[in-house]
Amino acid sequence: MTTAFDGLPPLRQVLEAHGLDPRKALGQNFLLDLNLTGRIARQAAPLEGATVVEVGPGPGGLTRALLAHGAGKVIAIEKDPRCTPALAQIADHYPGRLEVIEGDALAIDPASLCDGPFKIVANLPYNVGTQLLLNWITGPNWPPRWTDLTLMFQKEVAERIVAGPDDDHYGRLGVLCGWRTDAEILFDVSREAFTPPPKVTSAIVRIVPKTAPLPARLADIERVTAAAFGQRRKMLRQSVKSVGGEALLERAGIDPTRRAETLSVAEFVRLANALAA
Repeated sequence: MTTAFDGLPPLRQVLEAHGLDPRKALGQNFLLDLNLTGRIARQAAPLEGATVVEVGPGPGGLTRALLAHGAGKVIAIEKDPRCTPALAQIADHYPGRLEVIEGDALAIDPASLCDGPFKIVANLPYNVGTQLLLNWITGPNWPPRWTDLTLMFQKEVAERIVAGPDDDHYGRLGVLCGWRTDAEILFDVSREAFTPPPKVTSAIVRIVPKTAPLPARLADIERVTAAAFGQRRKMLRQSVKSVGGEALLERAGIDPTRRAETLSVAEFVRLANALAA
């Protein structure tokens, strides 16, 4: 059997050996290009000695890259028990540096798995990627214990994460991410990099928490953005009626004839604080 750069079998041989076929119900699209997984790992630098939480490792291509590039420990959360033997093979190759948690990442707080600061690096399952990100950026404790996120999403979702005012992709996700984090798209990933190829292009996003976001209550930010973007084609005087209408806009000093997609994150914070008042 031929081996890859790290002395372990090529990923296609791993899939064959363990009978691993990607399951659509689990949002699985396996990333088999070890050059690409290495590139993703390098974007998560510095890795030397770091604790990394990975979600949905599948057969372990990205896991291997993280360990090969110096991660002190990788804690991999995997819902599919079929992947356990392939991950166990990696754990044997890197003694004491890979811990596999069988479970649903939506129900697990990554901070509960780590003693200190940690990174999250993952090729997220498409069907739960946005919800996982929301879980991580809307936690009650801020700044969070994670130091940065290096994540793969569908490109459309990535564009929503980094979008700002007057961008067609700007919405609630962009406001929440812009309020609490700094986010950027690092590079696109072709459909052909996956097995099976998804119908869309993907993108790698790097997200770093802001130490001191503009002060506001998360619940109020969520209420005003839900109202404003719920009727994004309408003027704010109409779309925010359910949370105070023109009186709210007047308190926040915002022109009622504007539309949600023109407001900056700072203006949404003013709206949220006016609502709280």
